[in-house]
Parts: sequence; C-alpha cells; structure tokens
Amino acid sequence: MLEVMQFRPSDHGAEVARILGLDGAGLRPMPLAPSGCSSSGARTELNRHQAGDLFPNAASPQGALSGLYLYFSCLDEAHKIAQDLDTPDGSFWHGIMHRQEPDAANAAYWFRQVGKHPIFPDLRAEAHQAGFDTGTEWDPFAFIEFCEGARTKPGTQGENLARQVQLIEWQLLFDYCAREKASH
Repeated sequence: MLEVMQFRPSDHGAEVARILGLDGAGLRPMPLAPSGCSSSGARTELNRHQAGDLFPNAASPQGALSGLYLYFSCLDEAHKIAQDLDTPDGSFWHGIMHRQEPDAANAAYWFRQVGKHPIFPDLRAEAHQAGFDTGTEWDPFAFIEFCEGARTKPGTQGENLARQVQLIEWQLLFDYCAREKASH
C-alpha cells in the first residue's frame, strides 16, 4: 500500500509547482464536467514542455503530463497523451478524462483496462474518510455512477463530495506517476 501523504506540489520540482500554482496548486477540486481549460496560462506553459523535461526521473512522465493537463481541465491534451500511453496509468487517466467528458460508458471501458491499480487501496481509504464508501475495495465503476448523478445537481453536497474524491484520486495518481521510478 502506498503511504498516503498531504499533496505538496514542491515534491514534483519547482517548475511543476510553479505551473500548478497558476490555478490552485493541485488543491482545487476539478469540475465533474469541465467546459474548457481552467487556465490558459497553464496550457501555454505545459505546451512549452516535454514530459521528460518536467519529470526526468518519473515512473511515468507521460502519465504525469496527462495528469497535469487534466488538472487544468484541458481534456483534449490529456486525452491525446493518455490514449498513446499503453499502461494501466494511461488507461486510468483516459478513464478520468472520459468520466469528465462526460461519457460514462467510455470511462468504464478504460477503467476495465486499468485492472487493480496500486493506488486503489489508498484511494478507497481516503474516499471513505471523505464520506464516499465503495466497500472493502475501490470501485471505479461506482464512482463513475456517483459522478454521473452528482454532476446533474450542481452545488449539492453530492457534487461537492464527488469533486473532493476526484481531487484525491487525481493527487494520488499524479503523485504515483510523477514519483521517481525507484520509489514504486
């Protein structure tokens, strides 16, 4: 099981922290169905970088870059990277992107490709602590359903919970992908 920690942008380098700082520093709950990039400045900055430059020793540099684009709700860019990343991490980012699109069936397809991802135990524990329980294991399909319902009721407790859990999911997966190879 991964050691759960408080998300700190500086753990991923000064440049990544600076870019994340353009909109919430990795702490802003993302919309369940975004209507465009949340920061044109972040999109411009990310377009200037290659994954290997931002994440030179990462376990999944492309996965981490897809995650950055997704954090800023730049779905097209996140999708382009994730669809070319034939790994569970790429499928996970791909699933999140389609869940936000929203395209629940396509999201479910990609989560079936993920299998049991190493962050699932921590995600289940953190989601449970936040108030979303999927039982003894993380259930990405139950979360897709929950998000589908929550996004149709903006401003409700359900939408807020879905956005909070989605942020936890993003933080854990981003950290997993951006972390140095040897620490997996």
